[in-house]
Amino acid sequence: METKLFTPGKIGPVELRNRTIRSAAFEGMGKNNGPTEMLRDYHVSVARGGVGMTTLAYAGICRSALSFTTQLWLRPEIVEPLRDITDRIHAEGAKASIQIGHCGNMTHRSTAGGTPVGVSTGFNLYSPTFVRGLRKDELKQLARDFGTAVNTARDAGFDCVEVHSGHGYLISQFLSPYTNHRRDEFGGDLHKRMTFMKMCLEEVMKAAGSDMGVLVKTNMRDGFKGGLELEECLEVAKEIERAGVHALVLSGGFVSKAPMYVMRGQMPIYSMTHYMKELWLKYGVRLAGKYMIRKSPFKELYFLEDARLFRKELSLPLVYVGGVVSRDNAETVLDKENFDFIQMGRALLNEPDFVNRMRDEESHRCGCDHVNYCIARMYSKEMACHHHCKDLTPAIEREIEKIKRQNAKWENELAE
Repeated sequence: METKLFTPGKIGPVELRNRTIRSAAFEGMGKNNGPTEMLRDYHVSVARGGVGMTTLAYAGICRSALSFTTQLWLRPEIVEPLRDITDRIHAEGAKASIQIGHCGNMTHRSTAGGTPVGVSTGFNLYSPTFVRGLRKDELKQLARDFGTAVNTARDAGFDCVEVHSGHGYLISQFLSPYTNHRRDEFGGDLHKRMTFMKMCLEEVMKAAGSDMGVLVKTNMRDGFKGGLELEECLEVAKEIERAGVHALVLSGGFVSKAPMYVMRGQMPIYSMTHYMKELWLKYGVRLAGKYMIRKSPFKELYFLEDARLFRKELSLPLVYVGGVVSRDNAETVLDKENFDFIQMGRALLNEPDFVNRMRDEESHRCGCDHVNYCIARMYSKEMACHHHCKDLTPAIEREIEKIKRQNAKWENELAE
């Protein structure tokens, strides 16, 4: 049977050469909130490796949106170096997208330029920091900032933007009853909790016009008791569809409550803390990390069961992400389950030429073993696969082997 995998596909006005997209997995390759040669070279390698579109991750729409100095702040000052990246991606035959968003309460004063802001006033244990609830006038400006970010992305040569409305960042914080405790028109029932998201998407679609593709990443579940569940997330997705966006990326999880629900597996706590510079944070996470970052068994195509319901209920193009590690996985999602595109993160970090290798080898499977070392180090250093790192300490290697054994155990249990 002929596969859809290597056929062109459209996201709004933008046509991709095939159905593969590099997901907006945070690279940690920026410097002073701007791009670097390392960031450029990585995305160009993925484009050269055959992907239909590659996505630069997690660009803040304004100063308060930033969580890290290694994260992009999408502003006019970095348009020229970003244009260099998009020109080189285009030269390899791929399209270029950039994820835009606001971190909400997941930051610190020194990075955000002031007291971190979020949907509601409180204390964020996971940063840790005090958080100030946003005023109504600030929400209007933030919505406009989303639109401005689209125009800046266009100036930088991007074909698409991906609006991040999942994973417990600001838009997601408004949607979730776990974080939204407001008593005004932005809080309460789900209809009111969607108000800020609708404001942002209105500005995005207005700025996108007829030449920019717009994707939105949204949760199918928050991944913990007290967060959004499937039925409410489906209502959110339907509202996003009504906003006229061109494609929906189906994900799940909450960085401050259920981070491993996003990626599955377990976090290598020792590896994570090995690269931390602040001693109080290093040893605090070593003591409490396994309780704060709970493991969640990895399996291939781990979001597929939930995603099927969204495919049944929605008509806009849907992008599947989560556990695509082989050509067989990709064809299952696209041909059998009728999704329109697939997104991949860890597979393309392990093998930037994964798409070309799938094209050349019908049974190809990437070498990612899902120990999440790449995730553990990306908040302190650039994201990198342990297979490509030559400076692993014996303790880190032992932790990796231990997690491999745990993954094998989960795989056997799932097979029984």
